[in-house]
Amino acid sequence: MSFFTAAVAIVAIVAGVFITLIKQRYRHAGHAENGKVSALEDDIVALKDRIATLEKIVTDSSYDLKKQFKDLEQDKVA
Repeated sequence: MSFFTAAVAIVAIVAGVFITLIKQRYRHAGHAENGKVSALEDDIVALKDRIATLEKIVTDSSYDLKKQFKDLEQDKVA
């Protein structure tokens, strides 16, 4: 085995190890990103549920009547 062949073999091994390390790093970073995305999606679903509940409350006819009574009470106090 010549010096040139040995040098090529060593460079190939080092490059293979380097590529494997980079792939593992990106693979772990991808899992972290997926976790963040899924957490944000869960937050969005929860916020949509809260908005739907608030819309039901505000559009209810009794809500408007209660608001009018509160406004009348505040006028008497003022």
